[in-house]
Amino acid sequence: MKKVLIANRGEIARRVIRTLKKMNIASVAVYSEADRNAPFVHEADESVLIGPAPSAESYLVQDKIIDAAKDLNVDGIHPGYGFLSENAEFAERLKKEGITLIGPSAEAMQLMGDKLSAKQAVKAYDVPLVPGIDKAVVDFDEAKEIAVQIGFPVLIKASAGGGGKGMRLVEKAEDMKEQMELAQSEARSSFGNDAVFVEKFVTKPRHIEIQIFADNHGNVIYLHERECSIQRRHQKVIEEAPSAVLTPELRQRMGESACAVAKACNYSGAGTVEFLLDGDLNFYFLEMNTRLQVEHPVTEEITGLDLVEMQIRVANNEMLSIKQEDVQLNGHAMEVRVYAEDALSNFTPDIGTLNRYQKPVADYIRIDDAFEEGMEIPIYYDPMIAKLVTWGENREESIDRMIKAIDAYEISGLRTTLDFGKYVMKHEAFRSGDFDTNFIKHYFSDPNVLHTAQEEEKRALEASLDTLWNDVIEKKNNEVASELIK
Repeated sequence: MKKVLIANRGEIARRVIRTLKKMNIASVAVYSEADRNAPFVHEADESVLIGPAPSAESYLVQDKIIDAAKDLNVDGIHPGYGFLSENAEFAERLKKEGITLIGPSAEAMQLMGDKLSAKQAVKAYDVPLVPGIDKAVVDFDEAKEIAVQIGFPVLIKASAGGGGKGMRLVEKAEDMKEQMELAQSEARSSFGNDAVFVEKFVTKPRHIEIQIFADNHGNVIYLHERECSIQRRHQKVIEEAPSAVLTPELRQRMGESACAVAKACNYSGAGTVEFLLDGDLNFYFLEMNTRLQVEHPVTEEITGLDLVEMQIRVANNEMLSIKQEDVQLNGHAMEVRVYAEDALSNFTPDIGTLNRYQKPVADYIRIDDAFEEGMEIPIYYDPMIAKLVTWGENREESIDRMIKAIDAYEISGLRTTLDFGKYVMKHEAFRSGDFDTNFIKHYFSDPNVLHTAQEEEKRALEASLDTLWNDVIEKKNNEVASELIK
């Protein structure tokens, strides 16, 4: 490839551009009117305005992106994540236009994009599934009968889509009808598909995902796991690699199951297989994300691999350059997503201007961000400002370094999730590794705990300063006394 267009924006566009520069491949950015002055636009070799601020009029308009690619003689398109990254129709159109999608085939996207078809596909490969049914249910009586057989609590889940939409927890039979109607209504409005299925609710669930890579020559490897259990509204806010609870044996079994999922859909490129891990360390297949993940930096930090470069090489029909036995696991990496959100108000998005934006700098810190000081956070897109990543020789060092990095990260003009990230890093449950996807529900249901933690830290700092000042005064008095005696 000689030229690649990035069909995305923000920090992932900057991330892809960095690798393209390293590989001496020309980059093309597409941007909306809201992103006219964004850093990724100026960092690309060429850039094209594709429409107004709303993504439905710019980043999601396939015709505009394809026209830009054809006008500039682009060889490939990197879709990043979100927007068109898992759109099978877009993948098929690029194939017809003779433009290489840096991602899997449309067939793989379709198969894994529907949770029911994904379950059916992986069943033949002995991949563990959550107890339940792998077909759509529309009749309430049938759904209730299934739930009774499985045993409450159960989850009603939308077949299409993700992000917690169209998902309802049902703890008793009398709530089944209402929750099923709500799940179907939300699924219909969010995905245009009201198909749902019923499965057992896993207690003390941890969200563990396996990064896999496959080429067009039959090779599939896994690049270890990421722990993504700290979530708000079923969306991740903190990730780490590796997990605090996986043993080498369990890691291998989950990795091999993830590779089996990739083989089930004839996968090619970077993909992530998501599992639920219960309190007894049993794991169950959830879904496959057929794209690069937001949290891919923590995997890069512990393996030393450039996942974007690997994507490009696989899309260029090259064989994977490493085998499973070559994959390293070096140290521990932690990632805090820095959102423009008010954690004290149920993580509601906050808009404003980055009056001050100074990033921490250290050898162990990596920051993938989208903004510069003085810029406004647009209301049209995801409110993530940056991904703050730290690496350490072990988990404890990675956590401690994250706390230092958060303290050194200066952002003013709007609220962010930095304080929440620090609260998690210092929490006993997180530091011990004894937590699950209900962390926020259990420990942050009352946001005042953040105020309490900040006040305790303030008092501790004041006490330290008082002690230091008293030591200085005492030393000075001793020096004065010594001079008088002389």
